[in-house]
Amino acid sequence: MTLALIFPGQGSQYVGMARALAASDSVASEVLADADEILGMNLTGLMADGPEDELLATKNAQPALLAHSVAVLRSVRDRLGPIGFAAGHSLGEFSALVAAGTLTFEDALRTVRLRGELMYEAGLAQPGTMAAVLGLTDELVEDCCAQVDKGTCQAANFNSRGQVVISGDLAGIEQGSALATEAGAKRVARLSVSGAFHSELMASAAEGLGEWLASVDFRDPDFPVISNVTAQPVTSGAEARELLVRQVTAPVRWSASIAQMVEAGVDRFLELGPGKVLCGLNRRNAKGIPCSSLGEPDDFASLESA
Repeated sequence: MTLALIFPGQGSQYVGMARALAASDSVASEVLADADEILGMNLTGLMADGPEDELLATKNAQPALLAHSVAVLRSVRDRLGPIGFAAGHSLGEFSALVAAGTLTFEDALRTVRLRGELMYEAGLAQPGTMAAVLGLTDELVEDCCAQVDKGTCQAANFNSRGQVVISGDLAGIEQGSALATEAGAKRVARLSVSGAFHSELMASAAEGLGEWLASVDFRDPDFPVISNVTAQPVTSGAEARELLVRQVTAPVRWSASIAQMVEAGVDRFLELGPGKVLCGLNRRNAKGIPCSSLGEPDDFASLESA
């Protein structure tokens, strides 16, 4: 059996996340306490009790998601056996790199806090938004984006067959959404985000992240991590660093990343962290291959039955 670990990104956070985990598992509780100390803030209190608007702020959501995922990982690691691959959706790629030993938890946590701040600032400097396009092929969505002539509109997340997120400024997304509807999209839904993530409007955030990561130590991964940017395995620390910078403005090729792991022989997926979004996407991306979500202690029974 070849196991792949997958880690969620922004959108999976919720008030109450990791509360039961911290209360029942000493290993997870220690990880979360370390996160508070590293960042010098009550991150775990924000995760457990909110307020929701503060947790949703990207500078808080990103470290919260990383901390939750790593807490789960360390809690169950001894029960997982060999790991074949890991991947994370956008922010989740940092969790995957921690799992593979490429980044330390401390370095990753400080980095994603800064990444969130940089992305928020980029969104203020160049306001933008995102929209989910449902029911069109990847190629049709890209064609719609290419036809936009009133602003910026790019494909940002290739999540699964028939689900692509577009990103850009308000004018570009309005025109791109209209074009997608005309092309036969079942639905186009605007997302509640603070910027045009994974688009050229995040260029200043990518620059700032690159400057920071230049001084961060990256080890070669213990097992391959599939890059969002290339949907190919990353096998060196230097490559991981470069791709994390590119990821800020490049689309998340999630469906292709899952396909790459399936082609390589993965026959079991575990989603580590809050929510069940990625296992939900796997119903299309890896149909018939088991996927279990591990976020709170009640989920861990699936490990024993696997």
